[in-house]
Amino acid sequence: MKKIISVIGARPQFIKHASMQLQLQRYFHSMTIHTGQHYDPNMSAVFFDELNIPRPDYLFDIGGSKPQSEQTGLMMTEIEKVCARELPDALLIYGDTNSTLAAALVAAKMHIPQIHIEAGLRSFNRAMPEEVNRIVADEFATLLFCPSSQAIQNLDREGISHDGIFLSGDVMCDTLYLVRNKIRRQLEIPYYFATVHRPYNTDEDARLTYLLKTLNGLKHKVVLPIHPRTVARMQSFGLSREQFSNILFIDPVSYVESISYQQYASCVITDSGGMQKEAYMLQRKCITLRSETEWTETLEHGWNTLLFHNLEHLQEEIDKPCGTYIADLYGKGNAAEEIVRIIRDRI
Repeated sequence: MKKIISVIGARPQFIKHASMQLQLQRYFHSMTIHTGQHYDPNMSAVFFDELNIPRPDYLFDIGGSKPQSEQTGLMMTEIEKVCARELPDALLIYGDTNSTLAAALVAAKMHIPQIHIEAGLRSFNRAMPEEVNRIVADEFATLLFCPSSQAIQNLDREGISHDGIFLSGDVMCDTLYLVRNKIRRQLEIPYYFATVHRPYNTDEDARLTYLLKTLNGLKHKVVLPIHPRTVARMQSFGLSREQFSNILFIDPVSYVESISYQQYASCVITDSGGMQKEAYMLQRKCITLRSETEWTETLEHGWNTLLFHNLEHLQEEIDKPCGTYIADLYGKGNAAEEIVRIIRDRI
């Protein structure tokens, strides 16, 4: 039986890996490396239990606030040791995190075939580390599985065009299908569901204060699971939760809780990449607190709106109605099955 090692390290990758693991373990010796990039138990271990996937075979202690180059280098060292020991037939990577970059570079240097799930995405902002990570991963990948036709076009424009590129749909859609019967209403009042964690929204006193004051002024209560990064920044800037009475600060939530909050929210407000998709799949309007998105198809018909500089228009944007909804934009929940079928043929 051939061996595939999946490398994960952050919340969105745990979600993507859930549906893939269920299929991989049917046909391969499927192992998992967790780099420890997300180190908080509420943002890591709980997902494995909730999504009924095996705990990682290898867990590194490389999380925390290390500089990106140091973090990536440490990950590469440990991933290389595992690959030298396990001799996998392929490495499987997801998305665009530092864990993805580290695994992509190790696979390239060790001449291990690599599989990139969620290939071809571009925000066209190379100041974002995620953009650099996904470009490198796509350049070296043997098999590239794209969630949308736009992603394939992006690869073609960069000269990445070979018979290992496939339109697969999105494995996050698969995972959402897996948990639909667990979705429950969390609050009975009207509310908005928000998440904020990116450095450009949290690392400057003026920006974070501006953002929180804007959320606090919205007409409905704002439910905000508070990311460890945001907690640390609020403390360092002298901001207390009591200053923002319209924001319900809660601890980080599990995947099912997050989906449940989104399902019944009047709007989702986020700077996350994955939640833009989740909101669309759940037919929830989304306001993205960024100036660009890799999920450009969600911007069609007003289901997702980019808003970064003029936050005073946030309520106005929330209240705008959405247009046509495309039900199968990210597939029908069978992307992982199709991806594994192709991997079986190619690896």
